[in-house]
Amino acid sequence: MINFYTTKNNAFTVLTEPEDGCWINMVNPDDAEIAFISSKYAIDPDILRAALDLDERSRIDADENYAMILVNIPTVEDKNDDELYTTIPLSIIVTREVIITVCMEDTPILKQFALNRVRDFRSNMKSRFILQILYRIATTYLEYLRIIDRKTTIAENKLRKSTRNSELFELFKLSRCLTYFTTALRSNETVFEKLFKNEIIKKYPEDEDLLEDVIVENKQAIEMATIYSNVLTGLMDAFSSVISNNINIVMKVLAVITIVLNIPTLIYSAYGMNLLPASMPLATSPHGFLAINLITIVITAIVTLIMTKGKMFR
Repeated sequence: MINFYTTKNNAFTVLTEPEDGCWINMVNPDDAEIAFISSKYAIDPDILRAALDLDERSRIDADENYAMILVNIPTVEDKNDDELYTTIPLSIIVTREVIITVCMEDTPILKQFALNRVRDFRSNMKSRFILQILYRIATTYLEYLRIIDRKTTIAENKLRKSTRNSELFELFKLSRCLTYFTTALRSNETVFEKLFKNEIIKKYPEDEDLLEDVIVENKQAIEMATIYSNVLTGLMDAFSSVISNNINIVMKVLAVITIVLNIPTLIYSAYGMNLLPASMPLATSPHGFLAINLITIVITAIVTLIMTKGKMFR
């Protein structure tokens, strides 16, 4: 899918054909759309396809006809009614005539521009437009990180009340999401540093505040992702230790119960052997059966009391 937008005389317009100063938004474009844009603006088709590769890392690629800024943006995948936070590539290609964005899905980051909900958005002001996109990427990371933190708290509270695997799997999933985010944010930071040190895009004095906001927001996102990741790792280690300790306690209690139950089993087994009655104590007594049972109960009670005082049942 490919759409064309422009802002003229403070009016936002959706175009049917591209024109100078417009924004071309390509969402999972097919070969025909790639060939059309490639031939019209002399851009290598592989550059336009770069953002369609999930394994593509953040980078800058400049040519005499264009400059491409490829960054990784956050996204949400729905799998079996379960949200998974991950990252996908987004390329911003700047030519003399237009600015082009390519992504494999219709991301909310660009949708706000397409709906004209971003203040001071001008398609012909390429430098500001790029900074606005980068700023929204950083703020979206922060938004998703706060959601992940809330989900971590919910999973932690559930895990305090139960030791089911589902809560642990939830923590593992969130940890994987944070790993994706941390890797993408650090990769984006490298691109931002190159972008702002070099003259790939023109820098205007009126955009200095926005440029500073982009850097600050991205650094804050990196710090938050790192902190949340460390907290989550420590949390999973702690709960793993607790679960292992609980299992050890259960096994200890079962072992103690087995010892206690083996006492009457041992006594009754001895009297169940095929031996002469005269050789077994109380075997010939009319009250032998009752006496043996009482002795067994007393011995079992004594052993149980000793185990209880030794806190072996805890």
